[in-house]
Amino acid sequence: GSIHDAIEGADVFIGLSMAGVLGREDVARMAKDSVVIAMANPVPEIMPDEAAAGGAAVIGTGRSDFPNQVNNVLAFPGVFRGALDARATRVTGAMRLAAATALAGMVPSPTAERILPSPLDRSVAPTVGKAVAAAWTG
Repeated sequence: GSIHDAIEGADVFIGLSMAGVLGREDVARMAKDSVVIAMANPVPEIMPDEAAAGGAAVIGTGRSDFPNQVNNVLAFPGVFRGALDARATRVTGAMRLAAATALAGMVPSPTAERILPSPLDRSVAPTVGKAVAAAWTG
């Protein structure tokens, strides 16, 4: 089947592919209050206004000019800092989960327009780093 077949009834779409592969009619066929994270750059798999028109409740992209920028800049500096501080020999699943949990915890009252902290927030890397270092068990 195609992406258009696979998306029917889905709760979440996470796109890491190319521009324009998803349309508002695809989002309309997803589950009610779906989540669409379209990270292709510079043009996402679906533009946020189209995803919203299709019924998505939460929308994120890899772009800084839309709400909910989902970008590796949020995780990588802190993950590396934490791994270095812990003298880790590898990055484990527990460390990755700690990074994600730390990021989520930085938004105490998430809304559809704000599920992640800003990449410009200078406290992101230290917060993630401390969590990652604490998760190292090697």
